[in-house]
Amino acid sequence: MSITFSKMSGNGNDIIVIDNRDGKYTPLYNKNFIEKVCARGLSVGADGLIFIENSDTADFKWQFFNSDGSVAEMCGNGARCAARYAFLENIAGMNMAFETLAGTIKAEIMANSEVKTMLTAPHSLELDKKVTACGQEYNIHSVNTGVPHAVVVCDNVSETDVFSLGRDIRYNKDFAVNGTNVNFIEVTGENSLKIRTYERGVEGETLACGTGCAASALIAIKKGLVKGPVRLLTSGGKTLTVYYDNNTVYLQGEGRRVYIGNLQEEAYNY
Repeated sequence: MSITFSKMSGNGNDIIVIDNRDGKYTPLYNKNFIEKVCARGLSVGADGLIFIENSDTADFKWQFFNSDGSVAEMCGNGARCAARYAFLENIAGMNMAFETLAGTIKAEIMANSEVKTMLTAPHSLELDKKVTACGQEYNIHSVNTGVPHAVVVCDNVSETDVFSLGRDIRYNKDFAVNGTNVNFIEVTGENSLKIRTYERGVEGETLACGTGCAASALIAIKKGLVKGPVRLLTSGGKTLTVYYDNNTVYLQGEGRRVYIGNLQEEAYNY
C-alpha cells in the first residue's frame, strides 16, 4: 500500500503528516508502524507523526504520535506543521481551529511559512521545586502547556549535559507517573532566551520543542528573568516567539513543508 505523506519542519522538529480524513489509515495507529516510519536511516525519519482526521466541532482534528509510538496530548511545533499542512491542502482557511487531546487549538497562517497558534491555557505551575538529579540538587520549575514541562535555568546552556540530566529528571519520581519534558534555558537578553530540550517520547534532545518554549518563556516571565514577548533560540538555530498575557499563550514560528512523498511498504514493513 502506497501512502501519500508530507514531511514538515517546525523549527527543527520534523513531522510526518498523513491525511486520514477517510479513515483508511486508522489501522496504522500502532507502535510498530510509527516507530518504523520515524526511524532515521531506515525509513523517512521524524520526531513524530500526525494523522489528520475529520472533526464535528472544528476544521479538523489530529492524532499525534511521538517517534517511539507513544501518544502525545500536544506538540507546539507539530501544531504549526498541522495548521500549515491543512491550509496548503485546502482543509482549512488562514484562521482555523483543530482538536487535540489537550483541547482545541486556534491557528493563524502568516507570511513566509510562519504560523501563530494559541495554545491551551497553561496549568499546574510550580516554581522553585528542589529535585535531585545525577547526584545533585537542582531548583526546578514546572508547568503544563499542553504536556508537562520542567524548566532548569542554566548559566551556560551550551555546556549542559542535556541527555544525562534531562533523562534523569524526565524519569524522576517527582514527575511520576507519566514523566516530563525537560528544558534548559539561559537568559541572553531582556526579551530573549537560549533553550535546549530533552523530549519525552523522543527520549533525547530535539532541535526544538514548541510547548517547551512556551513553558520556558512563561516561567522566565514569572521569575522576572525576561519580559514578553520572548524570543527563544533553539538548538536547531531557529527562533520561536512566545506571547504570554493573562494566562493566554501564543506561539509563533515556521511550519515549512519540506517535501511530499509516497511511503512504500518497504518503508514500514522491515
